[in-house]
Amino acid sequence: MLLGATLGLGLWSLASLMPRLSRPRLADRVAPYIQDVSAEARSFVGRVSVDPLPILGTLLALPFGWLKRTLSNVLGGSDTIERRLRQSGSARTVDEFRSGQLVWGLVALAGGIVLTAVIPTVRGLPLVLQLALPVLFSAGGALLREWLLQRSAAARLARMRSELPTILEFLTLSLSAGEGILDSLRRVSATCTGELSREFAGVVSEVRTGVPLSVALQSLARELDLPEVTRLVDQVAGALDRGSPLAEVLRAQAQDARVQAKRVLLEVAGKKEVAMLVPLVFLILPMTILFAIFPGLVVLQAGF
Repeated sequence: MLLGATLGLGLWSLASLMPRLSRPRLADRVAPYIQDVSAEARSFVGRVSVDPLPILGTLLALPFGWLKRTLSNVLGGSDTIERRLRQSGSARTVDEFRSGQLVWGLVALAGGIVLTAVIPTVRGLPLVLQLALPVLFSAGGALLREWLLQRSAAARLARMRSELPTILEFLTLSLSAGEGILDSLRRVSATCTGELSREFAGVVSEVRTGVPLSVALQSLARELDLPEVTRLVDQVAGALDRGSPLAEVLRAQAQDARVQAKRVLLEVAGKKEVAMLVPLVFLILPMTILFAIFPGLVVLQAGF
């Protein structure tokens, strides 16, 4: 019965992907445009299906949604997740991230169950530990996904921090040549390749849609939550309000950013100094002693 039900779901899922069967209906095309005036249209648009298995996704939508809400309530920190998603450059929403995190937890739970059932050593443990092992695996999978997001956000912020002095120097050159701050941002975003230049390209795009430059920059600083970018935005916004020149201010800030980058590099080198002794003490030094002593031992054994 289980194999037959699985086969049926698989065949129906494959059949639903055929162009004639999967083409959108009239209700699918009309409902998004009238959901503000029709409760039925809102409920119709809110139906969840998971590609590429829409039938299976519809069947599992309710338990999956309940598990996702439970995970969100247990872990919390939706604002932190949203900020880290923005910092990492991901286009996912918090809801999509929670869905992926739940999938990681379920896969880890299945792996823990398989290990508990297969490995004889684990089967010999007390029943409480056997039941707790899959739960620990599931929690570890969900937390691992969040840790990877945090690491991705930190790595992208580090790249932005390293790109900032060059961006500031380009802005200073453009401002010194007589261009305005918006034209300078447009030129830098079009010339440079990097994470920070892409963010400035997004600011330029927002300004083209009618958003004031200071508002777009402040929104960028608030979303990234990077102190260097926040300082830059504050100085640019203050200069725009007061009408003061920006070239000298940005040049001094670029110099400060390079000095800070050198200081951070020295701090990292100081922290890595102890770690660099590990291969020296445990690998290079024993091999040196081995090469120095081994020929003498061979000679002594051959002589006697």
